[in-house]
Amino acid sequence: MSATRRPIALTAAVATAAALGATAFALPALAADGPAAGGAAAAAPTLELKDGTLEWGVKESFRKYLASSFSGGKITVEDGATQAPDNGVFTFAGGKGTYDTATHGTDTAFGGGVNFYAHGGVLDITLSDVKLATTGTGGAITVDVTTPRGTRDDVKFAALDLSAVKPGRGEGGAMVFKDIPATLTKAGSEAFDGQYKEGDALDPATLSVKAVTPPTTEPTEEPTTEPTTEPTGKPTTKPTTKPTGPTTEPTGKPTTTMSPSAPATDKPAAADRGDVVDGTLDWGVKKSFRTYVTGPIAHGKVETTAGATASGDGYRFPEATGHFDATKQTLNAEFQGKVRFLGHEENGAYTLDLSLTGMEIQVNGTKGTLIADVSTKDRTTKKVSTYTGLAVADLKVPKGRLAAKNGVVNLSTVPATLTADGTKAFGGMYRAGEQLDALTVAVALDKDAELPGAAGGFGSAGGSGSTGGTATAGGSVGGGSAGGSVGGSVGGSVGGAGSLAATGSALPAGALFAASGVVVAAGAGVVIAARRRRTA
Repeated sequence: MSATRRPIALTAAVATAAALGATAFALPALAADGPAAGGAAAAAPTLELKDGTLEWGVKESFRKYLASSFSGGKITVEDGATQAPDNGVFTFAGGKGTYDTATHGTDTAFGGGVNFYAHGGVLDITLSDVKLATTGTGGAITVDVTTPRGTRDDVKFAALDLSAVKPGRGEGGAMVFKDIPATLTKAGSEAFDGQYKEGDALDPATLSVKAVTPPTTEPTEEPTTEPTTEPTGKPTTKPTTKPTGPTTEPTGKPTTTMSPSAPATDKPAAADRGDVVDGTLDWGVKKSFRTYVTGPIAHGKVETTAGATASGDGYRFPEATGHFDATKQTLNAEFQGKVRFLGHEENGAYTLDLSLTGMEIQVNGTKGTLIADVSTKDRTTKKVSTYTGLAVADLKVPKGRLAAKNGVVNLSTVPATLTADGTKAFGGMYRAGEQLDALTVAVALDKDAELPGAAGGFGSAGGSGSTGGTATAGGSVGGGSAGGSVGGSVGGSVGGAGSLAATGSALPAGALFAASGVVVAAGAGVVIAARRRRTA
């Protein structure tokens, strides 16, 4: 092969690999300065990268948590890093590195850092010396993690997946890889004491880099012969295969639940409408909030009284009363019981004190509202505010589900989102529209009707706590139960080897950082356990 053909073949090979999605970066591969003697392959050149930027928010839920009144926190960018308005993502600039044209691997280091501070310095973490490296279709983000106890260098924090990311062109000829999916690595999980699990989603990352222009010795002789043949042919093969898939399931399921009204003529009028004589509401409020309250930051507990019980991943509110009308597609039901969240004990009193009672649902067709009487304390002023009949959540009821069967109306795992008024209950910790835990409602229209469920599911009749009792550490809810199903893993495994600790406390800062991610929405599904209705 002639020496003049080698630059073309190398460039075409890189372009082909990029088109097939087999490279992490589609930067142009350049030939070595000199020809390969006797046709032997010369070492592939390494390109120098400059003007790199990394846009990455670390974890949105954590940023929101620091902005809430619960944490009293703040975020400070350092050494040239910037943060987008409205508590947005961070930009680390000044990226410099290398691109290997043989392996298509990159290594880029960025300037700047970011400090996360909360709870008067109990949580104080700085991420700096941010680097991004890629190999093939994978990659990683590494950072130095600093707490008052010291610094751990080059913690491999995020794993990147570039397999479905298509490169684009930015300003000045930059190669841009937008919204690269990122997940927590095993090393990152270990660094933070396992409070986030390996594989948990982090914010996506956007990378922009430029190649330093090399000396122009052989630039214009042969670029037009081969490089343009493959790049235009193959990028269209992947994008067109996946988008057409999601339309198969949405159209199939609604038709199966549209017919409950048909057999209504076979039942007496009482099956279509009537008073609610009993029932239960199962709801976990918000998994991340439960974890926060009972975790290593708030060191709190959850109490259930007035008939409410703690079980599984939430709380059961019993003894429903109300009215149901299948023809009008309406259901109003009120439930007994109270749940109280307590955290951040100071001088014998809790500065976080939120109670929910008087639970009620109002459903009309496919729309509904969850209403509660709320008592909440402002952590800064210590003032207690009460709201009667506060619309806490909007409910989305699947079409055709509001129907009675065997004297029971059963609405399982109904999606719930926080209302604007509902944000008052959480002191602004969450924004309107955020996902809450899904809820399950089962109400009986007949005193002999059997409420549905399966033993060992969400909770048995009476739950894991005693009626009118308090869920304490060691039960399913509570600050001291490291393995508690509601307390989550945040309360466990502190002081482990290799964890990041905060000054003056045995609590690892890694656990604090992970617990701070409790704002992640996690609407866990629930299953009601079987029980027969109690006679009046």
